Amino acid sequence: MPKIVDHAARRDEIALVACRVVAQVGFEQATVVRIAREAGYTTGMIAHYFDSKQEIILAALRLILKRMEERLASRPAGASETLLDLLAETLPLDEQRTTECAFWIGFWAQVPTDKRLKRINAWVHREYMRLYERCLATHWPEWPSWPAEVREQVLGAIATFLNGLTPSAVLNPSEWPAERLLGQLGLQLSLWRAWAAGAVAGGAPQPAPRATRSRTPAG
Repeated sequence: MPKIVDHAARRDEIALVACRVVAQVGFEQATVVRIAREAGYTTGMIAHYFDSKQEIILAALRLILKRMEERLASRPAGASETLLDLLAETLPLDEQRTTECAFWIGFWAQVPTDKRLKRINAWVHREYMRLYERCLATHWPEWPSWPAEVREQVLGAIATFLNGLTPSAVLNPSEWPAERLLGQLGLQLSLWRAWAAGAVAGGAPQPAPRATRSRTPAG
């Protein structure tokens, strides 16, 4: 009886290997040949699932988003669950998330010179913003009552801060242990929430607080 192959699972497996290879050696060195070797497949097998290296990279991006959403969905709901807990899922706090973040760094380096990657990056940015907004709406009860421009500034501030913090933490892990990462993110969340409350009370948004350190670049 022929072996039944789960093609979706195999595509995810190849995408995951690509994520790891890009994190280890960078985007340029992560060739299809190298990805195939690391996955234990021939290049012909890879070509059966993906037409090009860019298709593999796109699958890896989608897989990272899927994994992050799954981590968020699997977290137990309860009084102890905080916005910090949720947004920390995007930080390099363990081996899996460090690999994902290192992959992003390799991907970002290619975006400025590739029109298709720019479009992909814009899509990824929108997806991350959607996830961030969902987290904010869940954990800040006042969020829906804020004016749209206030919500937009807070979302932009979160994205900017995480975009800057991620490469700093990946490239200098000894300087950014988990405790410091969480402390900095917690501080910024407090500042942005206080700023938003003041802007709403004052009747007009004021300049947002500057992050002490500035994940996907805005598309």
